[in-house]
Amino acid sequence: MSDGDNGEASEGAPVEEGERRNLTFGLTDTLGKAIVTGAYDAARFPTEAELAEKHKVSRSVTREAVKMLTAKGLLTARPRRGTSVQPRSAWNLFDPDVLRWLLERKFALSLLRQFSELRVAIEPAAAALAARLRDAEAVAAIEASYRRMEASEAGGGDPLEADIAFHVAVLNASGNPFYRQFHDVVATALHTSIRFTNRFEGRTASLPAHRAVLDAIAAGDADGAEQAMRTIIADVMALFADAETRGG
Repeated sequence: MSDGDNGEASEGAPVEEGERRNLTFGLTDTLGKAIVTGAYDAARFPTEAELAEKHKVSRSVTREAVKMLTAKGLLTARPRRGTSVQPRSAWNLFDPDVLRWLLERKFALSLLRQFSELRVAIEPAAAALAARLRDAEAVAAIEASYRRMEASEAGGGDPLEADIAFHVAVLNASGNPFYRQFHDVVATALHTSIRFTNRFEGRTASLPAHRAVLDAIAAGDADGAEQAMRTIIADVMALFADAETRGG
């Protein structure tokens, strides 16, 4: 019986399915961060047996972790050549894990700027669609997230999570399933982006600016909603540009 092929740990003790999943996700996270931070840029990527030995997990865990990283575009396996790291151009940047690993790198300012360039192409249009659709339930969700932002300003919650909830609610209110698919990407990137801008700017998100988006959507003003959202993101992009000019 091969070690780990039947869900056993490297030392032969039985492993529950839930524990094996946790080990797999943990190894995937560890290896993903290592790949993204360049740990294997000048080194051969280990074999499954080497990974199992180093991380003290079963071969089945390493196999599943490698499969997950391959699906994310970070690894590729070729006959007689083994598993190797893919160039960055092949990485799936819309995968929340890949984006999170990239943003956790020491120097991520340029990536935050590039993400904001994507946001300015998507979120203002989503806000305009939300205003045209003017779905009562969706508007109520945006208003609820805005109330969370107000409460967090008074110390009644996490301002970061409230701000993210607002932007996600606008994407959902667009009624467009393609915009809604950006939910995880926006939430993941905003965790880093908002933390940076709040620290750099010395304050939390502008309530009046977000209120302008809410009011325009509630009023069915598509042009106003688009411009209000564009203003929020343009302000963020200006902060990134200034920070890059100052050297981060």
